[in-house]
This record gives sequence, C-alpha cells and structure tokens, in this order.
Amino acid sequence: MDSSEDEQQSVYTVLVTGANSGLGFSTCCRLIDEFLHSRPQTQTLQLIITTRSTSKNKDTQARLHQHLQKTLQKADKSTPGISQVLSARVKISGEQVDLCNLRSVKELGNRLVKRGTRLDVLICNAGIGGWKGLNWPAAIWSMLTDWKHSCTYPTYKLGFVGSVSPQGGEKKEEQLGEVFTANVFGHYLLAHAVAPLMKGDETKEPGRIIWISSIEAYAHAFNPEDLQALKSDAAYESSKRLTDLLILTSELPSTKPSTSKFLQEKDDQRKPKMYLAHPGVCATSIADLPLVLWYAMLLAQYIARWLGSPWHPVSSYLGAVSSAWLSLAPFSSLASQENNEGKAKWASSTDVFGNERVVRTEVGGWGWGGRVGEKADGKMRLSANRWRGQEDVTKESREDFEVLGQKVWKEMEELRQSWEKKLDV
Repeated sequence: MDSSEDEQQSVYTVLVTGANSGLGFSTCCRLIDEFLHSRPQTQTLQLIITTRSTSKNKDTQARLHQHLQKTLQKADKSTPGISQVLSARVKISGEQVDLCNLRSVKELGNRLVKRGTRLDVLICNAGIGGWKGLNWPAAIWSMLTDWKHSCTYPTYKLGFVGSVSPQGGEKKEEQLGEVFTANVFGHYLLAHAVAPLMKGDETKEPGRIIWISSIEAYAHAFNPEDLQALKSDAAYESSKRLTDLLILTSELPSTKPSTSKFLQEKDDQRKPKMYLAHPGVCATSIADLPLVLWYAMLLAQYIARWLGSPWHPVSSYLGAVSSAWLSLAPFSSLASQENNEGKAKWASSTDVFGNERVVRTEVGGWGWGGRVGEKADGKMRLSANRWRGQEDVTKESREDFEVLGQKVWKEMEELRQSWEKKLDV
C-alpha cells in the first residue's frame, strides 16, 4: 500500500448538519475532545459542518477553532508540548445546505459524491420545532402540580398547523411539510445521496448514519395517514416518531425491500449502519424564547434534574454524549450491543450531579430493543421518569410497530423517488 492510500485510511470524516448552534455545535466540540483522547495518534478527524449561510459557516468554524485551542491548552498543562501534535489531528471545513430546500440538499450530495472522499459518519442533527408559543395557563398549572414530568414531557406547547416549505413553486404538489422536510426528509435525501461514500468492505468498516430524535417522540403524535403532519399541531413530535419508526425497523427483513434501495445496497459491499440517538432535555435555541424566559426554562430544567429526572442533561455538551459515543465507539462494540439486546434508541442521561452516561430509551411499541418481555433491569436501561402514557411492549404492539415501520419506509422511498425525478427535471 502506498503512502497516499495509508494517509487516506487514517482520516476519519464526520459530517454534522445544523452545526452553528445548540446541540449541533456542542456535538462538534465533543467530537473534537473525545476524538483526541480516544482515537489512535495516527488518525486525523476531518470535521465537516453544514449551515444555511456562508457567514454562519465561517463564524462556526472560527468558534470551533477557538474550542480546539482551549482543548489543546488543557492538554499542554498535563503534557507540555503535546498541543503541536494534537492540533494536526483535527481539520475543520464547511458546506452550505438548506434542508428545507431539496435542490440545495441534492446539490450538497452531488458535491460530496463528486469529491469522492470517504464519509465515516453522518449526524442528522439539524431541525426546527415549528412552535408558535405556549399555552400559559396549562404550562403554569402543570409545572406547579407535576414539575418533573411536565418538564420532561410538556403538553402545553402550541405548534403551527399546515406550515409548508415551497420547493420552487406555489402548486400544492411542489410543497412539503416544513417540519417534516427539515427534520426528516431533507436528511433522508442527503443520506441516500452519500450512502455510496459510506460502504464497508474487507478493509473498511461500514459508515454510520446517526439520526437525532427526541424524548418527545410520542406514538399518539404520529398519524400514518398524515405522514408530513400537515394537519397536526404536533409536527415536531410527529417527525421524531417517524424518525424512530424508520431507524428502529431499518434492519428488519420486512423493510429490506425499501432500505436496500435507500442505502443503495450491493452484494459486494456492506451497507452503512443507521443509529438512533436523542439528547434528553437540553436548553437550546430550537425554542425561540425571550432571554428572561430562556433563563426561567434553564432553572426549571435544573430543578427537574435535582428532583431525580435522569433525562435532563440541560447542557447541550452533556446532551451530545450519545451522538458522540455512537460516532466514535468501536464498531464491534456497537454491533455487539445491538445484536445482543436489540436495536436501540440511545439517550443522553445524567444523575442529579450532572454525571453523564448513555442509556437505552423506552419507545412505545418497541421497548428498549424490540423484544417482548423486556424489563428495565439491564445495565443501560432506565424506567425512571417514564412517560405516563407508556405501556409495556406486547406481542401485538411489537407487530403493529413493525407493520407501521414497513409502511412508512415504503412511503418514504416512493416520496424520495418522486422528488428526485422532479429535481432532475
């Protein structure tokens, strides 16, 4: 093997969407820190960030370089002179994409494929909430009477109904649900486009596509007859439930006809692996609040943690532990976890003091690993602060979950193929 091939193999490339703020930015910071401590000294991190504008991209890259310098200064204190070695192991670059604009997504996919650079991890993080405000009487009452639960599973958010994202025209068939497109479908098209860059073979592990879900991905928020949640005031929660359905059923034989097309599977290659994560409850800018209310939300979340909720990292850096772990953990370790105990929704969790860990999240109809009879007694399972509408998985509910997963995979593939034809025209 010549030196250029060896150098190419030593680069670990991660692409993070929506990296300019909140969870996306913290995920990038965490990837830098953990990569330098956990990966071999011969390996370099190529971190590609995406934002919607050039100015945001430049600003984000500058702030990430500042974070890198702080990390290097800390390293120098323990091992003088090590910063020069470590600084060469992180490269940061940027791309522009608007996930609500499918043409923009297609152009990014084309650029990356044309470049031909191996992509090891794609973190589908960008998204919007689609909320217009709060039902204040309901919010105040639920906080006063049921603080911990209402801080984790709020029922008082008011969402827009019928918000659409025009795709170059005003005709109904040229529009898509805005939250659906930003949170799911834009990433879906991007992941399909870059799948050839993420294949594994005898010398390379398969790439990883990590989808960011939410603790609020309620089963009741998703209507299979309204895939894009255009008739719902819970479009965000619907989009996250859709994400759960897609990823948790992605390795079942019943969905293979759709997933094989989506991941452009070939017999001589190992297709990318898809993983599901959520950050718990974090204080981020996805909810656009005045400064006073933002600090009130921050205090409310800390109180919920102090009351014993395991789902309140609060800090987006702590919330990024699950996606960073899925990005950098040994592939064999992840495979062993999901082969032995079932496919999981991996969550960021903390104790009352803010000590972090990654755990499995219970999902309605799926449980912790898609297996009937599971109990919250495993090392990486929790039932603390369980959503009160959650029911134990039964044979019937597990079958219903798989049938629904098969249905949405088929519909998403049909939608993708339809839009790619439109975009080609």
